[in-house]
Amino acid sequence: MHKIVSVSAHDVRFPTSKTLAGSDAMHTQPDYSAAYVVLKTDAGDGLEGHGLAFTLGRGTEVVVAAINALAPIVMGRTLNSITTDMRGFWRAVTGEQQLRWIGPEKGAIHLAAAALVNAVWDLHAKVEGKPLWKLLVDMSPEQLIASIDFRYISDALTPDEGLAILKRLAPTRAAREAEIVREGYPAYTTSAGWLGYSDEKLRALCREAVAAGWTHVKLKIGGKIEDDRRRARIVREEIGPDRFLMMDANQVWEVGDAIAHVKRLAEFDPYWIEEPTSPDDVLGHAAIARAIAPIKVATGEHCQNRVIFKQLLQAEAIGFCQLDACRLGGLNEVLAVLLLAAKFGVPVCPHAGGVGLCEYVQHISIFDYVAVSGSLENRVLEYVEHLHEHFVDPVVIRDGCYVAPTAPGYSITMRAESIARFEYPSGPVWSS
Repeated sequence: MHKIVSVSAHDVRFPTSKTLAGSDAMHTQPDYSAAYVVLKTDAGDGLEGHGLAFTLGRGTEVVVAAINALAPIVMGRTLNSITTDMRGFWRAVTGEQQLRWIGPEKGAIHLAAAALVNAVWDLHAKVEGKPLWKLLVDMSPEQLIASIDFRYISDALTPDEGLAILKRLAPTRAAREAEIVREGYPAYTTSAGWLGYSDEKLRALCREAVAAGWTHVKLKIGGKIEDDRRRARIVREEIGPDRFLMMDANQVWEVGDAIAHVKRLAEFDPYWIEEPTSPDDVLGHAAIARAIAPIKVATGEHCQNRVIFKQLLQAEAIGFCQLDACRLGGLNEVLAVLLLAAKFGVPVCPHAGGVGLCEYVQHISIFDYVAVSGSLENRVLEYVEHLHEHFVDPVVIRDGCYVAPTAPGYSITMRAESIARFEYPSGPVWSS
């Protein structure tokens, strides 16, 4: 039956601020962290559902409290009662009438919803004995559509339109699945270009990236413009003219500043400019996109729900959709955004710069290619190299590509010893 009998939430924090890994213009000393949830059942087979919401240290306790507030919605439910009505389950978690007031569908409550929803999908995939991407690929177009809440987006994408997108590619899924299993999904590295790194370290890491075969490298910008130009010049010198250079300002600029600064950085041929201003400013993104063309705008890691993505796409404000697996309300809402992006012809390149996010989004991008977009053109998936050792089924990179996961689940199960060691504030890393 797999009746959920226990929901436990953990505040897990890794002290990445000591090395400045993850540093950017807005978050100068982050401690990569997670509000982590484990679902246990009465089945006796040892299978558990695991999920997390990515955070940066302080405030993780708020998301943990939100998970505990939402936990009664899943307690006592059987997995079958959930999976036979995924849309209804998602609405129950994200639309709880009292908790909705402190959302709705945004903020700490939505992060907590993502952790719970993704934990259910993880459990579902484990019970079915499939990696999450394969579970999705094997679902019929009708089953996938039945998992999605189209409320607030049907003016841009109707269920019938979503069904048509999925049906169009269904006959050729098998060929793309075989291809992705054989060759992997293209990746890019962010690990060389964190803002807090010295020029010397930046240069050395870029050389290492080139030697390792990376063709796409991302640079964090958003400091003083002359510093950004100097660092961009270093990266371009090291990677050469033929490799791709992404730039990420992490929301730090006003709209006018973004336009002016990107024009001064244009000589370094950026592939995209990421998060050039507030993630909530749809019209600001549209103005920037018009002003800096043909350089494209990329954003999405802080887009709080499918409604913001709908507006960004309607306004032609983004050239790359960078959805986050646990900023949105879990996999159900991710599916909605994948279909929106497919309708508007915008490539999805998910955000993965955080603990567990690479593990999550490899499944999303593989499914997108096999069943939704059917294309790898202008699609590349972010990779950061740290903290994977804390997961039971960590990502594998080969020749600059993600290797398709084979273990059942969402690849997000964290090692028990890592939870014990890094749990805040009781774990030995923090208590000492």
